[in-house]
Amino acid sequence: MTYENFLATLTQATPPPLTPQLQALWLCKNNQWEAAHNIAQDLHTTAGSWIHALLHLIEGDTSNAAYWFHLAKKPARTIKEIDQEWHTIARALCDQ
Repeated sequence: MTYENFLATLTQATPPPLTPQLQALWLCKNNQWEAAHNIAQDLHTTAGSWIHALLHLIEGDTSNAAYWFHLAKKPARTIKEIDQEWHTIARALCDQ
């Protein structure tokens, strides 16, 4: 799925068939933090850790977010960078 196609799905009532990583991002963007977190917890990959980091950043738990960014081998981000980081992750996952 292209990044642009993924963005177009965000206005749908439910997510289309997506990889677990993109489903977590879709849920995150649609204010379903807990459902997104439940998926991210089961993603034992670098991408899963990156999404998990973003979710804890959204939650405001910056120290936990920093831990997950470290596991993802990504620089820690600040709360001000949440939207930018969401798009960075989405682009990276759509490019795979």
